[in-house]
Amino acid sequence: MTNPFENALAQLARANTVSPVNPTLLTLLQAPNREIRISIPVSMDDGSVRVFEGYRVEYNNARGPYKGGIRYHQDTDIYEVKALALWMALKCAVANIPMGGGKGGVTVDPKKLSKKELENLSRGWIRELADVLGPTKDVPAPDVNTTSEIMDWMNDEYGKITGDTTGAFITGKSLDKGGSEGRGTATAQGGFYVFEALRSRFGLPDKCTVVVQGFGNAGLNACELWTKAGHMIVGTSDSQGAIVKADGIDVDALKAYKKEKGTVIGFPGSTTVTNAQLLETACDVLIPAALENQITKENAANIKAKVVLELANGPTTPEADDILFGRNIPVVPDILANSGGVTVSTYEWEQNMKNEHWTEAQVFEKLKAAMNAEANGIADKAATLKTDLRRAAFLIALGRIGEAMKLK
Repeated sequence: MTNPFENALAQLARANTVSPVNPTLLTLLQAPNREIRISIPVSMDDGSVRVFEGYRVEYNNARGPYKGGIRYHQDTDIYEVKALALWMALKCAVANIPMGGGKGGVTVDPKKLSKKELENLSRGWIRELADVLGPTKDVPAPDVNTTSEIMDWMNDEYGKITGDTTGAFITGKSLDKGGSEGRGTATAQGGFYVFEALRSRFGLPDKCTVVVQGFGNAGLNACELWTKAGHMIVGTSDSQGAIVKADGIDVDALKAYKKEKGTVIGFPGSTTVTNAQLLETACDVLIPAALENQITKENAANIKAKVVLELANGPTTPEADDILFGRNIPVVPDILANSGGVTVSTYEWEQNMKNEHWTEAQVFEKLKAAMNAEANGIADKAATLKTDLRRAAFLIALGRIGEAMKLK
């Protein structure tokens, strides 16, 4: 398995070959400011105590408080969290929001915990890290397998420990606990605004065929958004497997089917395929919306999409980037395509800090303007440097981080 942190550093080096940045900046970004490992004792329902390993990586705070989600996954480790923290620092700079980059996690399969055990674990994560977190220091958020309910538990625990009940130390909360309108769909919505901004540059038709890998939060929202805009979903997947349907998938019907059966497999009229086959399905737009390292040097030559738009973090390896660039298949990088989530998280933080509440229309109006500006700026830079969108995005991010570090 490729170490995602090595991939992230390789992406930095790859961008630097196109337009070299200050070598000191590059050296400083080779390692996080701080990485914290914690042991979280949890009282289990059977009366026993289990200890889980948790993490918080604070990568760079030159542009503002560390910002980044908390991931609960059995395969989560310090290398994954470090990679995600570096990508967050770059993503926040690409989105041009006043945040740095961080990430958190726990090595756990949350499906194997009861609700009470999950709450104990979540409150325990906060108890171990309360000293380093805070609205002006480090602002966590949800990520894979963490929800607004988990954020609410964490917010409550933080309030008990510190007395800070503004809610501004954590984002992704429930609406009635200070969450932002539009946060639930923000990642996919931001990706859709980026797609709309760049569609004509890519020469894509008005109505595209779309494959979405993943039918979780980001993937399902993407299926719904692209369908609503008149595009056709021809394939999707979940952790059980993948389906394709050349004449288009009825997303509402699939959502109901998945709720009933627990999987997308066997959806009427569809053909079951492997995850590998799904990625190689012919389409206008391929949207990886699951986990990292999905498009690699092994399968990049077989990708038949005209454009890849990354809603997942790190789904394309550096070797695959080179192959796709050589084949003239644009990859809209994660640090641009999925930055809608952290952008709206920052709006939530801003609302909490000011004790305001914005409507969904206000939130999405701000998000659309931000995504449009950054997407076009990155595409212009890529065209000027005759490079791909990822390297252009990294170079813009590095420029902004470097400027902030100089000022500090």
